[in-house]
Amino acid sequence: MSMLLEPLFALLLINFLGKRIDPKEAPYDVHRYVMAGRGIAIGLLLLDILTDSAIIQHGIRLGVFALLWLVYVRPELRVGRSFMVSMLPYMVLSLLSDVVQAVNRDFYRENDDFFDNAELFGILWFGAMWFVNRNQRRALEKERLRREAEEARLRVMAEMKVNLEAEVAQRTAELVKQKEELEQTLDELRRTQDQLIQSEKMASLGELTAGIAHEIQNPLNFVNNFSEVSVELLDELKAGPLSQLPAGQLEEAEEIIGDLTQNLEKISLHGKRADGIVKSMLQHSRASAGKKEVININLLADEYLRLSYHGLRAKDKSFNATMEMDFADDLLSAAVIPQDLGRVLLNLFNNAFYSVSEKKKGAPADYTPLVRVATSNVRRADGREAIAITVHDNGLGIPKNILDKIYQPFFTTKPTGQGTGLGLSMSYDIIHKMHGGEMQVDTAEGKYATFTITIPAS
Repeated sequence: MSMLLEPLFALLLINFLGKRIDPKEAPYDVHRYVMAGRGIAIGLLLLDILTDSAIIQHGIRLGVFALLWLVYVRPELRVGRSFMVSMLPYMVLSLLSDVVQAVNRDFYRENDDFFDNAELFGILWFGAMWFVNRNQRRALEKERLRREAEEARLRVMAEMKVNLEAEVAQRTAELVKQKEELEQTLDELRRTQDQLIQSEKMASLGELTAGIAHEIQNPLNFVNNFSEVSVELLDELKAGPLSQLPAGQLEEAEEIIGDLTQNLEKISLHGKRADGIVKSMLQHSRASAGKKEVININLLADEYLRLSYHGLRAKDKSFNATMEMDFADDLLSAAVIPQDLGRVLLNLFNNAFYSVSEKKKGAPADYTPLVRVATSNVRRADGREAIAITVHDNGLGIPKNILDKIYQPFFTTKPTGQGTGLGLSMSYDIIHKMHGGEMQVDTAEGKYATFTITIPAS
């Protein structure tokens, strides 16, 4: 009966290994070897039942021991070691019983109960260990399932965290974008408000300038008219009463009358010049109707150059500068908005005179401030004819690091209170948007600045 248990234990061990071995860890076909092992174990069990040969029984025991040895030494079979431990006491005691029986049969017969009890202990040990191992396996399986569930839960939480972080990041990016858009809108509103304030100031200044110009216009008209009348009266005096004077007195009287005539002509000349300046002021202060006209560009540039120069001279009596004018006699005609183009020229001239005056403060004694305006006919890159107005000064120039900012609204290098930062921005818009022209700058810091306006010819 005891021999029947060994092939039965071997069959149970093979079935256990077939269920527990990981096919990925075995370097052979696990299923094929398990099926072969089952067949061999069943065959040995039947052979043990049908025969009573001691040699066959010892062979079966050696085969089972060989199986236990394989379980012990093969890494892929290590899952069966707990089962091997449960079988080992019975196998050892059974082998010891056979050895004692073969060596000293009388001793075996005298202690037959002891050996039977030992084999019974081996069977009970196998049963107890099998029960303990089964409970351990169930506990381990339960723990494995719990860990897998926990890992699955953690994976879900990690995915939810990633999705939540992505959603938060997206929402944050949207909020940041909205914040930037609101800040940009707020900045634009502030710039618009500043422009409106500046426009209101300019409008008020224009009204004040127009009022002053009108008040000056009447005295100037009297000066011009009475100077012309006085010249006519002197001519009548020479032709009438003076002709009856003696020769000596006549010569002296004619000399005095000649001096008076020259003085009156100078009064008339400068009066007409002042009249031209007043008319330019009135034209500049007048609101632009946006209507283009074909005008004398050379005359417009000359008037605004002088207006700018005398405006600076009115602020600083010690300031002097050389003004050069190089106007093309055959300048093409161009349809422009006179008031707006005048504002552009006045702004460029004001900047040029300011630059040379600032450079004069720290320049050597031989430095001579120079502002030059020139006009010429040019051909644009698209082949169209155009007129070019060039304003050059030998002042401070423009640093390279701010060259790309000079057309930005409210950007200025002048001290607080001396510049609004709207001049070049306004000029750029007038030339580009209203006249379809171009504005370019060529400069060297500390040496010069040259602005060139190009306007399509009519």
